[in-house]
Amino acid sequence: MVPFGDRGSHRRARAPLAVLALALASLTLTSATGVAAPAARPSNTAEPDIRGTAEQGRTLSASRGRWTGTGSLSYAYRWVRCGANGGRPDGSDCGFILGATRSRYEVAGADVGSRLRVRVTATNAEGEQTVASNPTAVVVGPPVNTSIPLLSGTALVGSLATVQPGSWTGRQPIVFSFAWLRCNSAGGECAAIGALGRSYRFATSDVNHKIRVNVTARNALGSTTALSSESAVVAVPLPAGAIRLGTGEISIPATSVPAEQRLIVSRVAFAPNPVRTRARPLTVRVRVVDTRSYVVRDALVFVRSTPRVTTGGRLLTAMDGWVTFRLQPLAAFPLRKQGNVQFFVKAYRSGDPSLGGVAGYRLVQVKTTAGGS
Repeated sequence: MVPFGDRGSHRRARAPLAVLALALASLTLTSATGVAAPAARPSNTAEPDIRGTAEQGRTLSASRGRWTGTGSLSYAYRWVRCGANGGRPDGSDCGFILGATRSRYEVAGADVGSRLRVRVTATNAEGEQTVASNPTAVVVGPPVNTSIPLLSGTALVGSLATVQPGSWTGRQPIVFSFAWLRCNSAGGECAAIGALGRSYRFATSDVNHKIRVNVTARNALGSTTALSSESAVVAVPLPAGAIRLGTGEISIPATSVPAEQRLIVSRVAFAPNPVRTRARPLTVRVRVVDTRSYVVRDALVFVRSTPRVTTGGRLLTAMDGWVTFRLQPLAAFPLRKQGNVQFFVKAYRSGDPSLGGVAGYRLVQVKTTAGGS
C-alpha cells in the first residue's frame, strides 16, 4: 500500500508508460495499413473489341475492353461509321450512328461501303476516358452501284445497242440481269419492251424514242437496280445516196425507195391559174416525196389532162424533187367561167411494173375562165 503522501509520485511514474503504449499502438496501425492509395480516373489497359461479320443485316457485338480506376466504373457505347481508311486512332473523325448506343448493333444498309467502330467511354467519380475499337472490314451488303450502266451503239433502226453493267461493290459473286426500256424523247416515262439480253437491236417502233436499260445486280445478300444512260433519239438510217439539201430536207434517188414504201405526188402548182387563153403555155410544177417524207430525185412523172385537152409529158424529178412541165392547151381546151380541167399525175420508178412498184397517183385540177381564145 502506497502511503497517502506518495500518491503523486505514483502518478508520475505511470505517465511515461501511457505515452509509450500510445506510440506503440500508432506504429502497429501504420504497419498494418500502409500508405493510403491516391484516387484515379479510368485508364484503358485493353481496347474494346468487335465480334461478328460486317454484312448488312448481321448483328455485331462489342466488348468494353479492360480498364483500371478508383471505385466503380460505368461504361457507355457509341457506334460510329468511318471511311475506308478506318478513321483516326480514336475514331473522332467518324460519324455517330443515330441511336447506336448499346453493346450490340445490327448492320444497316447505310453502313455498306463503310467501316464500323465502337467508342467506349468509362466513367468514375474522378473522370472519364474514351477509347475506340479497331475498325471492322468494309461493310458489304446487296450490291451498290458506284457508276451507272452505259449504253453504246448508234441509235438507228437496225443497229445493235449494248449495255455495260457499270461498277458495283458488294459481296461477290454479283450476277446481272437486264430489262430494256422504251422512253419518251426526253428519256422519261419509260416502259419495258420485253428485251432481256445484254444487247438489243433498235426497231421501227423505237423511232422518236430514247432507249434505256434497268440493270439489276444480285448477290447472296439481296439485289439492287440501276437505270442506264439513255440512247440518242432513235431515227431511221438514211437511205443509200441520201443528200442533205440546203433547206434541211434529205434528197434520195428513186432507187432508194424500198418496196414497202410509196412515192407521193405531194404538190402540184399551175401557172397561170385560172387559165384565160389557149395561146399561152400552161406551166405545171410537180413535187415528189416518199412515204417517209424524203425528197425523191430521178423519179419519172407523167402528166396528162382528162379529157386530153393539152399536150402531156413525162420527165424526171430534179435533186429537190421538183419537175416542171410546159403544156400547150389544145383547141378543145374549155374556157368557161368558173370551170376547171382535171389532170392525172403519176410518179413512178423506171423499171417498175406499170401497175405496181412504188408508184403514186394524184388527180388535180386547174381553174378556167371565159376570156381569150
